[in-house]
Amino acid sequence: MNREDFPLLKQDLIYLDNGATSLKPQSVIAKTVDYYENYSANTHRGDYDLSYKVDLEYENTRDLVKEFINARRKEEIVFTAGTTDSINLIVNGFFNNLLEAGDEILITKTEHASNVMPWFRVAVNTGAVVKYISLDENNFVTMDNVKAAITPRTKVIALAEVTNVIGDHRPIKEICKYAHEHDIFVVVDGAQSVPHIKTDVQDTDIDFLAFSAHKMLGPTGVGVLYAKYELMESIEPVNLGGGMNESFNSPSEMVLKECPIRLEAGTPNIAGIIAFSEAIKYLNKIGMDNIAKYEKDLREYLINKLVNIPHIDILNLDSDTGIVSFNVDGIFPEDVAYYLNKYGICLRAGNHCAKLTKDVLGVTNSLRVSLYFYNTESEIDNLVDLLKDKDKIMKEMF
Repeated sequence: MNREDFPLLKQDLIYLDNGATSLKPQSVIAKTVDYYENYSANTHRGDYDLSYKVDLEYENTRDLVKEFINARRKEEIVFTAGTTDSINLIVNGFFNNLLEAGDEILITKTEHASNVMPWFRVAVNTGAVVKYISLDENNFVTMDNVKAAITPRTKVIALAEVTNVIGDHRPIKEICKYAHEHDIFVVVDGAQSVPHIKTDVQDTDIDFLAFSAHKMLGPTGVGVLYAKYELMESIEPVNLGGGMNESFNSPSEMVLKECPIRLEAGTPNIAGIIAFSEAIKYLNKIGMDNIAKYEKDLREYLINKLVNIPHIDILNLDSDTGIVSFNVDGIFPEDVAYYLNKYGICLRAGNHCAKLTKDVLGVTNSLRVSLYFYNTESEIDNLVDLLKDKDKIMKEMF
């Protein structure tokens, strides 16, 4: 689907590492170049035409993000450096000031490091306690297990909507409803969900959402923090500096601007944010429901082939997203990845920045195929053909 729009696909390779980052269509690349060639001024700084054009383009992206996730107002959208930056801002700017000793933070052992480590640190700083929601036999999150984990001390539930190894799609809307009935905040890591499924923050009633542009056709170094406006107002800026203040005369006399500008100190990745607009337009044109269905069908095609290979151990057989994690019996995952690379196949091997996942899977490392709409059945066939012959892998992996 739409493969001709991606310059990198003109090379002789098969790219199956979309969970790490996606490829960029020509329209995103062209928009980046257009900024640097034709109006490369700063934003929210200048009183001249060139800078005004930058402001318009920059804020147009904010409008598009608002519509893409169905936020109530554009002031609920803050640009950051990525999902990691967004979650750290949520944790350090909001929850660090809210949590007290004995308060409980609920996560799972299948979260990405970006949704684990900030909570570990804030727990140390505040005396709060990190607890884990139990997973079912498929390593999925269920409402029953969420309810069982909640106590009167639970203050926040922080979950990926789709995890990056198991690839399970969590029931975020139901979790938010139950959590809010018990005065619990919900933070959602959308790095693996926003690029692949329709996101509606008003429908799910998410309190905070973090995601990255580079996983959804956009540039690297650009992320989004969404927060309900009444919560956004309570986030303390982690960074102080240019652009986000009205005045500063002394340590006790600092006046900050309104959100979201208050949380965007310094010169941002202007070219990246402006080019992100083209990525959103591209995804809108295809349709997120169409993308989700295509990936689901392609995953089923891959699974139906892998299950017939006796030396392949699929770690997330029953997930319903474009992430397929597996191992080849008796061969280290990185060695398999090196072998596949000889044939131009790019996929991920390792712990995938989800080091606690070993506690539920029983394996430290794995191979991961993460699909996107520009992948094809033909590419899957090539991958499977190379995985069928274990002796060939053993001979050629070094």
